[in-house]
Formats: sequence, C-alpha cells, structure tokens
Amino acid sequence: MKALDVAYFSMEVAVDPAVPTYSGGLGVLAGDTLRSAADLGHPMVGVTLLYRQGYFHQLLDEHGRQSEEPVSWSPKAHLEPVDARCQITIEGRIVQVRAWRYLVHGVTGSDVPVYFLDTAVEENDPIDRELTGTLYGGDGRYRLCQELLLGVGGLGMLRALGYRDIPTYHMNEGHAALLPLALLLEEVGDGDPRNVSDAQRTSVRNRCVFTTHTPIAAGHDRFPIDLLRSLTGDEHPLFLAALPYSPNGELNMTHIALACSRYVNAVSQLHQETSEQLFPDHVIHAITNGVHAVTWTSPPIAALYDEYVPQWRRDQFYLRHAGNIPLTDVLDSHFQAKAALLAETERRTGTRLDPKALTIGFARRAAVYKRPDFLFSDLDRLKRIVDRVGPLQVIFGGKAHPRDDEGKRIIERIYQARGTLGSQLCVAYLDEYDVTLGKVLCAGVDLWLNNPQKPHEASGTSGMKAALNGVPSLSVLDGWWNEGHVEGATGWSIGESADPERAEDELASLYDKLEYVIAPLFYRQPLAYASVMRGAMVLNGSFFNTQRMLLQYIRDAYSTREMN
Repeated sequence: MKALDVAYFSMEVAVDPAVPTYSGGLGVLAGDTLRSAADLGHPMVGVTLLYRQGYFHQLLDEHGRQSEEPVSWSPKAHLEPVDARCQITIEGRIVQVRAWRYLVHGVTGSDVPVYFLDTAVEENDPIDRELTGTLYGGDGRYRLCQELLLGVGGLGMLRALGYRDIPTYHMNEGHAALLPLALLLEEVGDGDPRNVSDAQRTSVRNRCVFTTHTPIAAGHDRFPIDLLRSLTGDEHPLFLAALPYSPNGELNMTHIALACSRYVNAVSQLHQETSEQLFPDHVIHAITNGVHAVTWTSPPIAALYDEYVPQWRRDQFYLRHAGNIPLTDVLDSHFQAKAALLAETERRTGTRLDPKALTIGFARRAAVYKRPDFLFSDLDRLKRIVDRVGPLQVIFGGKAHPRDDEGKRIIERIYQARGTLGSQLCVAYLDEYDVTLGKVLCAGVDLWLNNPQKPHEASGTSGMKAALNGVPSLSVLDGWWNEGHVEGATGWSIGESADPERAEDELASLYDKLEYVIAPLFYRQPLAYASVMRGAMVLNGSFFNTQRMLLQYIRDAYSTREMN
C-alpha cells in the first residue's frame, strides 16, 4: 500500500452523475476536493457510504407539488468491488461491511481512490442491509447507525485495505465524528477505555482535522446518549470513550469533532466569525470553499480558456490572465453556453425562452433560509421593471428534502408566480437538479441570483461555478460572496447596508439593482456587461476553486501537527 497523507471522510461524495450518492453542496464539495487532490497528486483517499436508493428522484406536477421516488442504479456498473471486509457491532449484531472503489483521475495522471461502504451483504440481518439504502433518510436511529458506519466502519475498512500510518484524518462535517473515538480505541487497545490517558487523547487529536459547514446551532447533529447505548451496549468501549465529550446526556457530533481535532476550520471568513460565536471555547480558522474548475467550466468557456490561458487546467491561478480575453469572445462563448441551456430548458419543460432576454438563474436546495421565491415577493414591481428596461426570464432548479413541507410549498409558490406573471416574465422550473444540470445552468444564465437569510449561508458554491463561466452574481453579502464581491466588477450586492432583519430593505435593493443597474447595462452596454463577466472569471474564477482551497488545507491543516 503506497504512502497516504490524508484520509477524507464525508457522509456524501459526488464523483459521477451516474453515482447518485450526494444530495447537494456538501457532497459536491467533497467530490471537487478529491478531484483537486488527484490533480495535485496529493496522496489522499476518500471514505463515504454507498446509497443504493440514492437521494431521490424529484417529480413535480403542473402545480409544482413535489413527490419522490427512489433512485435505481447499479453500483457494479460504475464502481469496482474490493475484496476487503470489516465489521461493526450494532445492537449486539455483527454487521459485515464491504466497499466499492471509484478512482478519481487527475489532470497530471495521478489517481485518488474513493471507498463507498456497503452493508447490503447477504450475511447481514435485513435491517442492517438497509443502512446504506438512503442518504439522509430514516429516523434518528437510522442516522446514528449510518454515522457509526462512516466513522467506525470507515476506519475499519481503511485498516482492512492496509492503510495504517495515516498522518491526517479529515472529517468533512460532524457526521464522521465517531472516527476519533474509534482511533482512541486503537490507542487503548486491550486497556480499560475508562482510563484513557491525556497522552492517548493528544495522539488522536494530533491526527484529526475537522471542517464545520453549519452556521446555526440547530443544524448540528445531536443524538441522545441513550440511543448510542442502545446501539453499542452499556459496556461497549465506544460508549465509554464518548462520555467525556457528551455532557447532559447528549451526543453532539460537532462538539466531539471539535474536542478531538488539532485543526478546525469554517468554510468562509464570515462563517468563521459565526462559528466562533457558536463555539467560543475553540479556535476556528477559515478556509473558504472552492469548486473544481475543470469540472464546472462549460465546453465553450473551456475552449476560450484553452486558447487564451492554456495553463489553466493545471494551475487555476493562471485565470488571472483571462483579463486578456477580448470581450467579444467572452460574449460569443457565453452565447453558446446560453443556447445549450435554453435548448435543455425547452426539452425538459416545453418552454421556449428568448435567447436575447436577460436570463436569471437560481438553483439551490428549496429551503426556507435560501428564500428561492424571494424574487417574487412583489410581482407588480417586477412587471414595472420589465416594462421599463426590457424582458426578464428566470430559470430555477432545486429539490426540497422529502420531509421539508415548507420547502415544498416554496416550489409551489414559484409555480403560482409563474402562472400569475404569464408571458410578462417567463419562469421555468427544472426538476431533477443534479451535477449534470448544474453544469448547464450555472454556465448558461446571464446573472446568478442568491438571496439567503444572512448569516445562514456558510459559504455557498453555486456562484463560484457561475463565475468560472463568466456569469456574475447578484447576491446577499453572506458566505463566500462577502469575499468575492467587487461591486460592478464581479457582480452586485443585495442590501449591502440593509438590516438583515428587515427583508423589505433587501428586497428593495434587489429590485433597484435589477431596474437601475443590471438590466440597463445588459441591454444598452453589452460590452460593459461583458467586462463584468470577464471580471468574474479573473477575480473569482482564479481564487474560488478547490485547487487553491486544497493547497491551503495542505499548508495550514495537513502539514501542521501541533494542536491549536
């Protein structure tokens, strides 16, 4: 087994559109991180779970009512089975765990393996075979079983594969927080886990790195300690080892990961500030997210970069030289990407959109704090904007979690607004939003809209994907956009001086920017608009990518062995 520097644990990883083991941003970030590791030739391995029913297929009826169906896919058609096995104990039963491997190929010829853990093994009890059935499904018991499988089973699988002396274990969010406890059991060996020494805890802590993605307290996984007891038993050493990190009878996965990591980071500078308020007893650093540039750049824009910035695939910092691309070429390449999006929109919905109209994109998980329907808060104002400055059309995408009734109602409200606006402002909602559709949508719109409730956006990455394709953002100054925003140069802000508690101020800012700044620039000064598009490529594309992000991890997190 060749030398390994980092084992990267994530509940979801997006490696291929045909492997539906992700729901959204967390999994896409994980996949992009591992792609950049392969590009850089950094010795890394990914560990995640295999979800045989995927996340879910989204079905939308004519009123926007969402229903779900399981995903049908064949692991053996896309992944390679490995012979290694490990086992974990749940409720006194031995659960056999096998793995499937996917090799992420880098631009320099290096590969990074990703191992998908699978309990659909004949020897297992039927209830245990379902543990790798659905992503983020089931009740608290099901979720904790999956997190046991990821943290404890993941470590066991690495050992079964022959990975021993791994300097760094990276937990991508708190789902993998039982990993350091499994490492602690290795430190204890045959000793009594109730007598863990400070030296043993320090040994584990010096090998763990933790990235938190959640800016609100309610979003961090918590489980009753009695639930862990019911799964692992009163005398199980994992339960005993967990006790010091679980006050008040609660298993808080984020607190465990914080206590057991030598380096902790948030995913943007603003998120660092929020996280320090949530966890004032811990030092939390900031490494802002990125996206994998080669993956998310559309073919016409990639061809443009190949012509003018030929080094960009190997080193995204060279995108700083995209400022030399003629503005007319920027517009021509974008028009090709836009034509592909409008063709896909017509194929999916039957709606034929105007290629000359200012086209706005919004594609996120349909959740309350993301406010997908915020644009439609004042339909009369939108109609006046269209009458004054020219046509607007909006393309949406995004799933609501099956149990998020309010998220589903948001989609229905967008459909209602579409019906009210009619031909005055064309609206299309594309179902089954995934990586494949995301590539087309982020590249083909003229403006990317993002209006979360501040400070609930930890980072966000969709606007980064748009920027790589020369699509500027109109966004609330939250998450990454607080760092990437240069007014009128990379895009525009919403409510820069507005009180986030006063949504009406943000709404007024959004409408004013559309009516008095963005639409007039788009229609009356196309080369000036193209200059903003090029600015997004130069300033945002060259920085907000996972190559830069991973190099920061290597320098600041992986190479530092001392505790913070």
